[in-house]
Amino acid sequence: MASISRNSKTGLRVLLVICPDGVRRRIRLGRVTARQAEDIQRHVEHLAACKDTGSPLPPSTAEWLGAVPDTLRGRLVLCGLAEGRARANVPTLKAWLDEYTQGRGDVKPRTRVIYGNVQRNLLDYFAPVRPLDSITTGEVDGFAVYLRTCAKLAESTARRRMGIAKQFFRAAVRRRLLAENPFDGQAVSARANPKRMAFVSRADTAAVLAALPDARWRLVFALARYGGLRCPSEIAGLKWSDISWEPKRERFTVRAVKTEHHADGGIRVVPVFPELAPLFRDAFEAAEPGTFYCCPQYSANICAQMYRKMVLQAMTRAGVKPWPKLFQNCRASRETELAESYPVQVVCSWIGNSPAVAAKHYLQTTEEHYTRATAEVAQNVAQQSPEMPRNTLNDESPEAVLQAATSDCTPMQINLVRHQGLEPWTR
Repeated sequence: MASISRNSKTGLRVLLVICPDGVRRRIRLGRVTARQAEDIQRHVEHLAACKDTGSPLPPSTAEWLGAVPDTLRGRLVLCGLAEGRARANVPTLKAWLDEYTQGRGDVKPRTRVIYGNVQRNLLDYFAPVRPLDSITTGEVDGFAVYLRTCAKLAESTARRRMGIAKQFFRAAVRRRLLAENPFDGQAVSARANPKRMAFVSRADTAAVLAALPDARWRLVFALARYGGLRCPSEIAGLKWSDISWEPKRERFTVRAVKTEHHADGGIRVVPVFPELAPLFRDAFEAAEPGTFYCCPQYSANICAQMYRKMVLQAMTRAGVKPWPKLFQNCRASRETELAESYPVQVVCSWIGNSPAVAAKHYLQTTEEHYTRATAEVAQNVAQQSPEMPRNTLNDESPEAVLQAATSDCTPMQINLVRHQGLEPWTR
């Protein structure tokens, strides 16, 4: 027989049952309703009776035992009322990571590189032969510290890698290889790092453009700085057929590989800004007949390296100090400039991001903003003229100051108040 009791302080229900070994034990049920506790009591009594008599379980109790949570199932096992669940064939950490990454044929090459970095971090911290279900939440806390200390990753990079690791283990939960995700509760949202944000001035931009070797390379850097294009994917993919030279409708079409899964297919139309128009013409005139792409082409693996290498060499020749996040800050600087003159929805449609992302990762406060603000304050102060007469209290007596302040007052005729006062007189 089993009975239900309830803790008067916590309100938690406990099931008291006599186990097959004759010992009376307590099974904590937690925060369940009275009806749920009675249902558990009924099934537990069937389990105890069947253990004593060796008879088969009723179908309803067998079905309930198969669906009972692991926590309650474990308590029944400790009481000798049930058998432990047969452990699934859980793979090792390395086996699962290889299976998952190889099965993701839908990801882009750059994403696959990031997957490889996260996989390397996981295998370095946890043993490759570690069973997947043996990794605990506490060990994941240590892994988060490891990324920031031993791996020496920036806060934003560490958060992104924690998010991808969480994705790996979430897929294992969906495959029913894990009961829960040990990465749940970890901080995975990327944060902007103000120390790595820099506004690329037009003077530095002009110096770098002058130091680049030819018109096509100048167009590469100008598209990043004055077009706000992602480098290298959007710049390398720009074709001459994407440019419209129609008068008063000069614009070009950008195809973003990063956002091609969005509703718009990653396609946006950007104006040919005045800074870009002459560079487009120079690159077009210098291009060989039959040239398909506007900018130099390389394989996907080395395109970013070559673009960065050429720009850094030009910066060295021009005497310009490299800024962090070379092309990202070019794109952010352009969006900051455009936000001064156009509505945010227009700017975001040209740059290819959302207002929330722009505010968090792109828009910057520049030195020009401070200069303009202080200049406007100084101009307003200079334009204001004093309306009240200035009195020097040290040189004049208080009576003189009062007389000067009231000299322009116009006297008013005030009726005398009679004995009955201000209110109407009544009997």
